[in-house]
Amino acid sequence: MPKILKIDYSKCHGCGICETVCKMNSTMNHNGSRAKVKSISIELEGWGLPKICMQCQDPACMAVCPNNAIYRDDALNRVMVDHERCIGCRLCVMTCPFGAPQFDDVSGRIIKCDLCDGDPLCVKYCMYDALQYVEADSITETQEDDLVKSIRELMSNVKGHDAEDEKPKTMDLTKSV
Repeated sequence: MPKILKIDYSKCHGCGICETVCKMNSTMNHNGSRAKVKSISIELEGWGLPKICMQCQDPACMAVCPNNAIYRDDALNRVMVDHERCIGCRLCVMTCPFGAPQFDDVSGRIIKCDLCDGDPLCVKYCMYDALQYVEADSITETQEDDLVKSIRELMSNVKGHDAEDEKPKTMDLTKSV
């Protein structure tokens, strides 16, 4: 049975351990831009969220790849990049609604979560148990609905976000703050 990363956003504190473990494992480098997992911390609000590849069933990144370099590995239910085929056009970066694929300027490659070949270190080192690697069929529709509600609730607390119309408010950058 395939597994997926499950995120409990109500437990995430934005500590960045997932990002640190990821970048050290994948690049042996502390350069944050080279992590396949990003941690977004809203310190004044007291919460954070990991930004990861959602391993979509119908990935937009795969659909736009002009060289078929992005494919699904059914064995681990993950979306992967074939670096031999990737031409570095970055269409996947622009298309992903979650911002998961990233262009690594050092290697000249697209990087994204590969689930650590089925043993995600971000899950092992998450101090708050915000990340779990679970059987895909263990997530019920009720849990998915609860997740969407919790994300909406968190986002409604972010300054500049209007929960009523769920559209970000615009900011006039010509005025001084």
